[in-house]
Amino acid sequence: MDIGGQTEFGAIQRILIKHPKDALINQETIDRQYKQLNYFGRPDFEKALAEYERFVELLQSEVSEIEYLPKDDTVGLDSIYARDSSLITNKGSILCNMGKAERQGEPSAVGRYLNSLDVPILGTIEGEAAVEGGDIIWLDEKTLVVGQGYRTNAAGIRRLKELTAGLADDVIVVGLPHWEGSKDVFHLMSFVSPLDRDLAAVYSRLMPVPFRELLLERGMTLVEVPDGEFESMGCNILAIAPRKCIMLEGNPLTQRALEDHGVEVLTYVGDEISRKGAGGPTCLTRPLLRDATV
Repeated sequence: MDIGGQTEFGAIQRILIKHPKDALINQETIDRQYKQLNYFGRPDFEKALAEYERFVELLQSEVSEIEYLPKDDTVGLDSIYARDSSLITNKGSILCNMGKAERQGEPSAVGRYLNSLDVPILGTIEGEAAVEGGDIIWLDEKTLVVGQGYRTNAAGIRRLKELTAGLADDVIVVGLPHWEGSKDVFHLMSFVSPLDRDLAAVYSRLMPVPFRELLLERGMTLVEVPDGEFESMGCNILAIAPRKCIMLEGNPLTQRALEDHGVEVLTYVGDEISRKGAGGPTCLTRPLLRDATV
């Protein structure tokens, strides 16, 4: 079973993504959906394709196996953000239940593809229970952190605890702020991105104090994302290996701070595939296999 690695910073060996040609489809589809989905602007399809090719090139610098989700008529533009529909554990996948109504079809579509790869499905979040992958972080191989907010609710967290029993010794629930309200995309990973066992990028002004103190108690160094780079998604950073990451271009202060802590930083222009849909490099990817031995 070529999946697993309950870590957010171990070297990625296998990853699941969705190309914009199969998610955004064409300019006509974008024009029909983007306002309803609360995008910040109208993505340009041709520019999105070019941006994505650069993004894939960066992934290929580290990742040996890339799986592409196929086109599926039951989902929309947001399906490009492959992280949110599932959680990967050492024993299989858990299919989420999206807090955003327009994304309800995505977990089933991802489940069908994972079945084709012979990835076991441990269970699903269903009914009134809601969980999105952007609200879940493996703090270490036995510690799961879950953000409770507008996209992940108490019922979803209870179900997630049931499904991860025996896999996670501890599930830490972090209450998320209202921020821009229920229509905004605000996940746990909006303000914290693990980069190594002892390093994370954070936007402390939105962090609950107990969670921030927990990270410090565990010996983590917190690299602070400045105010001016939070809105430009400077805190949405994908670790592709310990202290090697991909982030959006245009966050020079955060990039320099990471480099000062020994992090190799790769950047891409994501105006069309990231900023307009509020989905950075973590959102665009669902790692299927990471090296958890670091």
